[in-house]
Amino acid sequence: MSANSDIRTTFFQECEELLEAMTDGLAEIDAASRGGACDQETLNAVFRAVHSIKGGAGAFGLNELVRFAHAFETTLDALRSGRIQPTPDLSALLFRAGDHLSDLVAASKEERTLPAAESDPLLAALAEASGGKPAEPTPSPVPATPPIAGSGDEFGFVPLGLPLDLSPPAAASYTIRFAPTRQLYANGHDPVNLFEALSELGDPEVTLDVSALPDFTELDWEESYLTWKIALATAQPEKAVREVFEFVEGLAELSIQAVEPEEEAVAEAEAASPPAPEGLPAKEARTTLAKEPEKAATAPVSSTIRVDLDRVERLINAVGELVITQAMLSQRLVDSGLTATSEISAGLDAFRNLTGEIQESVMAIRAQSIKPLFQRMGRIVREAGMATGKAVQFVTEGEATEVDKTVIERLADPLTHILRNAIDHGIETEEKRREAGKEGFGTIRLSAAHRSGRVVIEVADDGAGINRERVRAIAVERGLIDPALELSESEIDKLLFLPGFSTRSQVSDLSGRGVGMDVVKRSIQSLGGRVSIQSTPGQGTVISISLPLTLAVLDGMVVEVCDQTMVVPLTAVVETLRPANEDLHAIGPDSEVVSVRDSIVPVIDLGRVFGFRPEGYPKEKVILLLVETDERSRYALAVDVIRDQRQVVIKGLEANYGHVPGIAAATILGNGQIALIIDPEDTVSQSRRTGAPAL
Repeated sequence: MSANSDIRTTFFQECEELLEAMTDGLAEIDAASRGGACDQETLNAVFRAVHSIKGGAGAFGLNELVRFAHAFETTLDALRSGRIQPTPDLSALLFRAGDHLSDLVAASKEERTLPAAESDPLLAALAEASGGKPAEPTPSPVPATPPIAGSGDEFGFVPLGLPLDLSPPAAASYTIRFAPTRQLYANGHDPVNLFEALSELGDPEVTLDVSALPDFTELDWEESYLTWKIALATAQPEKAVREVFEFVEGLAELSIQAVEPEEEAVAEAEAASPPAPEGLPAKEARTTLAKEPEKAATAPVSSTIRVDLDRVERLINAVGELVITQAMLSQRLVDSGLTATSEISAGLDAFRNLTGEIQESVMAIRAQSIKPLFQRMGRIVREAGMATGKAVQFVTEGEATEVDKTVIERLADPLTHILRNAIDHGIETEEKRREAGKEGFGTIRLSAAHRSGRVVIEVADDGAGINRERVRAIAVERGLIDPALELSESEIDKLLFLPGFSTRSQVSDLSGRGVGMDVVKRSIQSLGGRVSIQSTPGQGTVISISLPLTLAVLDGMVVEVCDQTMVVPLTAVVETLRPANEDLHAIGPDSEVVSVRDSIVPVIDLGRVFGFRPEGYPKEKVILLLVETDERSRYALAVDVIRDQRQVVIKGLEANYGHVPGIAAATILGNGQIALIIDPEDTVSQSRRTGAPAL
């Protein structure tokens, strides 16, 4: 990969961070438009993010991105200067502009062009909002400056003769001295683009000082030796001139001197001769962006490092094999009959602890904040609100929650379906909401939190809730359930996850095709997760997604069922118990329950569910694992023996074999044996579907 390609990649990575900061600020502006408070620093932060994207884009000649960002920052500048005030309509426009800026960045990264029809309406709306004229097309990129021939003694101020778009002479003049440091070039900036921006303000005369260039044999290709001096005639205020250099702050020495009319002749004379060794006269009003360039060259390296994901994946796989090897060594030690006090056993204990620390550290590398995903969902909410004509407020909580990167990437589609359904089916129109005594705009709340070793993501709306009578009637009409079947409220809610179920009589852009929630359920299950619904008529609906923190390892309980070794995720196990005969009660020919502290819990025999159990198993030897589902229902899983409790490395089955009902994945134990990892939630559902008998 070339150096220019590396710099380009770094620019787009920085754009992701800038767009994230911009979205955060726009959310605060939106809150202020609805009666909240938005401080000046928030407005400045959004402006700086857009301005920095514009500056970096200019360095790579991304003209369409520069043009739109310029119009966007003009509106933001009018907002932060107080010329316009935040309103809900302006906030909606800024969000649309932010979304389109993200699209332009993505298109530029992929080296494709978006149609002008997507940008032009927004450019006109931004110009109208700021009280200005629509942005003019960006000038064509300036060709590279040809190399300068000659020896070191011949170097002086060399006119560049740049093909700049000169404006008519203006009333004010400025003398600018610009000396970039090596960091400016390392960050991908190009001084030529700065001079292009100056040409939009007025009439610049640019000269180059190359007197600091050393002999060719002493030349450091990464060092900066060039200095520019610009005489600029413009009608713009000095603030506008300084803003041109704002995004290279800290990367150059800069001085800007306002020249009075009677001093212009003197300034022109000085521009034609080399500067004195001691630099500019002390009388100049100087602004230094990099006050100590010597220190800038030795600035501390960033505390973060970007690593290719493939390298992280290889490291995680290696750690997984290390965990398996450690388990095998432990098993061999037990099989050999060595005592726990032997030196080998002590060394193996230290190895086990070290393996655990390495594993936790490696897992933390792949863990990422869920915030970028939540910000993407904000756009989904805005677009769905516009498509349905409903006013929707989007609120997020727990954005700092960290989840495995693979989980985050595969959550986008399920969350998109859920949010669109919440707006299309859940949130009422403004008229109906006001009739019900609610605010005119609906609220969608997206939250994330860690609970019992898992991450729980909830989508809550304050809409009308689920009309269960209608849901049941549609299910009967489409032949999805037996009309005589009696269903509880939670069972009716689960009908929404059936393939082909839809409450829409007409197909729209968002729903009505009978796909969506069943796709959500399958996607979440493929991640080892579960999804549940809670709804209160007239108050809203909450859809909860429970996911493992990582798809690489889990804490499990190793059990035996009919000589078959299986693993039960420890996070699902509430407690273990060995029941007495009088605690087991038959409630039918093939069903039993167990009495646990004055409560009755259904018993599910894993041997019968998976087809292992022979008839006539002695009940007095059974061990029960009390597990809890997402619906807070409890079940007792019957096993023969509990062997161990350990961390196991997850090996997926779907890629190489296929989905097995009741089975989440597989693992390799210390003795080399393959054990199946059960999914307690799916096992319970499988028992219900097949009617597998209990003990």
